[in-house]
Amino acid sequence: MAATPVQDSSTKQLLERMVASRQLSSLDADALLRVKPNVASEEEILRWLATEYGLGYTTLEDVEPDRQLLSLFPARILLKEELLPLKRDNGSVEVATSRLFATQGFDALKTLTGLNLKPILSTSEAIQREIKKNLGVGADTIGTLEEEKGITVVDENAEGNNLDDGAEDEASIIRFVNQVLKDAIELRASDIHLEPFEDEFKIRYRIDGELQEVPVPGQLKQFQPAIVSRVKILSHLNIAEKRLPQDGRIKVRIDSNEVDIRVSVIPMLHGEAVVMRLLRQNSTLRGLKDIGMNQRELEHFQHVLQLPHGIILVTGPTGSGKTSTLYTALNEINDAVRKIITVEDPVEYQLKGVNQIQVNEKSGLTFARGLRSILRHDPDVILIGEIRDAETAQIAVQASLTGHLVFSTLHTNDAPGALTRLVDMGVEPYLVASSLEAVLAQRLVRVLCKHCKQPDDSARAQQFKVKLGIPADKIIFKSVGCRECRNTGFFGRHAIFEWMDTDEEIRQLILKSASTDQIRAAARKGGMRTLAEDGWRMVANGITTVEEVLSVTTAKEVETSTKNQSGDSAASIAVAA
Repeated sequence: MAATPVQDSSTKQLLERMVASRQLSSLDADALLRVKPNVASEEEILRWLATEYGLGYTTLEDVEPDRQLLSLFPARILLKEELLPLKRDNGSVEVATSRLFATQGFDALKTLTGLNLKPILSTSEAIQREIKKNLGVGADTIGTLEEEKGITVVDENAEGNNLDDGAEDEASIIRFVNQVLKDAIELRASDIHLEPFEDEFKIRYRIDGELQEVPVPGQLKQFQPAIVSRVKILSHLNIAEKRLPQDGRIKVRIDSNEVDIRVSVIPMLHGEAVVMRLLRQNSTLRGLKDIGMNQRELEHFQHVLQLPHGIILVTGPTGSGKTSTLYTALNEINDAVRKIITVEDPVEYQLKGVNQIQVNEKSGLTFARGLRSILRHDPDVILIGEIRDAETAQIAVQASLTGHLVFSTLHTNDAPGALTRLVDMGVEPYLVASSLEAVLAQRLVRVLCKHCKQPDDSARAQQFKVKLGIPADKIIFKSVGCRECRNTGFFGRHAIFEWMDTDEEIRQLILKSASTDQIRAAARKGGMRTLAEDGWRMVANGITTVEEVLSVTTAKEVETSTKNQSGDSAASIAVAA
């Protein structure tokens, strides 16, 4: 290889890596460089090798390995050597590999099974994906556990919960839990669910707001107590207590990124169920202009950020991105002349220059107690993680009336509902009217996968375009599903917003204890766009689908946004699109 000139350094690095892993021989690398001086990818090299040696090549896209055949081979060897048996063919077994010249794996399988093996080339990434899909997460460690029989989980040094270090541990149960955590983090999961049933132990990840079942080895059920115990040890919980719910936390590092994991363990009928919420500590905050707000909402938001006092609420269900929006707002006004203090449970992002307090119910540090204390620290801006009770609501209102800008979240279905919720909590209507400046409701819709989305030309889609006032020449898309998005049709999520200013008319309605519907009607008159209307803007811009917007908005919002085709709502969609 050294004698051959290489213009492209990335080509040289790729070839050197493949030679080092015995995917490619040095002689073949030299021959390939003479034919193709700048090689683009591993796939291109493997296709060339397949042609040179008269072998087959597969992307594994439409290949379904024979499960019965797979059961004949040890999972540990298949995973270690990246080999995937596919099917029987004329007395031989076709085995996908990316390492043509690393023969030790083939030799081991031949010795163990006595079968004649025939290599078929495929990329390393495709083989790893299909092995995980067909054998399940941690199949190699479960295989080792079966061999060890009777393994016990021991407490380790709590100090370096580094997944990369832990994966080298000899205890297979530790490796299995680490593999599940790493897999979930790499797949962008927000939650991990470990669920015990009568004859199986399920693992599911919540990705882009949807639960997706993870393939696991069939014999996982027998190791259920050991897996739950390992999670408890990492969370500093009592492993002997199996009758009461317990809550804990784990902090792990993977690829220099810190992830804070909130753990909840609850006894169920067939054992203890575990849910782990993953909070990425090093997530990069976007600017306010980058979160995808429409121009009207963005201008109103930027205006209230400059107010000297008042309350700004962000509402929506759990997991709708409320905290991320608030952090983005804080980041926008975080400067040397303002003192910003937050009271949160948990602290999801660490903001430089912002004083952040972690609520600790066990030690008595509640939202209300934390709030009372920080008012004596001379803050300009206060962030309350959530208004959960009447006491917190009262203190938040008093803080805003004494010259502080207060941000917080509330669980309501829409922006107008936040006003009546505060009154229901026991805050006097005149205090709500004088302190609340604006409410932002939001939801998250899944974003169409850019690799597989297709134009939706169905009659139903055309009807929606007419109903919503979307121009006929605008293309709306449908989800399809591919390898990049795990066949869901979506990759990532985007917020839709509903902004309501508390103008004079709305303040008067609050004082009269008006209903949510009356407040909504007044807000609509003042220019408020509903969540559904903002969703239709996303549909018109090809970001998401009609079905996705319908799944996260209420019937009333949809009815309001589609009631008058020729009215302001339809016209605004057409303009925004």
